[in-house]
Amino acid sequence: MAAVSDFFSLGSVVWCRTCYDKEIEGEVLAFDPPSKVLILKCSSTSGDPKQNDIHFVNLSLVSELQVKREVTNVPEVPQSLNLQRLNTRVRNQVDEKKRLLEAISANVSSEGQSLFIAIAKTISEVRWNNSEIVVWNQEVIISPPYQLENVRGNTNSKVYEYIRKVVEKHMKDIAINSQSQSVCRMNTSQ
Repeated sequence: MAAVSDFFSLGSVVWCRTCYDKEIEGEVLAFDPPSKVLILKCSSTSGDPKQNDIHFVNLSLVSELQVKREVTNVPEVPQSLNLQRLNTRVRNQVDEKKRLLEAISANVSSEGQSLFIAIAKTISEVRWNNSEIVVWNQEVIISPPYQLENVRGNTNSKVYEYIRKVVEKHMKDIAINSQSQSVCRMNTSQ
């Protein structure tokens, strides 16, 4: 990684390349030296000039870093900035990333990992218990090989029905993806 400054001036423009080869350029909103987290305000990916994207960049995962424009006078902090709300969002995002890492680090098949991630996108109370996916504190359990017939729970429960629908949609999405990939392979081999 490029040398990390002990301080980034608010309002400066910084460009970086993450270890995932993603390039991010934006205005510095904040920097936390102990955690090496840089908060950048970037142009909106939606194209709306009234909106901005905010990126939390862990500088430990950055391969290149450049200060494009240094600001000498520090702008005032906007009064509408709700720090408690921002802290809550950061904490929620960290929790979400930990859950997704848990899915990846679990010693289960890729099908189980992808189903776990699909469920975790809409339900926060999902975890692993060995190789089983546990939803809402054991109200629903999904065992390997993570198919519709492997969903267990109270069949009269709305939670059970909802999880079955999520699993069913996930299985259909996988089937559609594999069909389109096989069609692409057939077209490229001709």
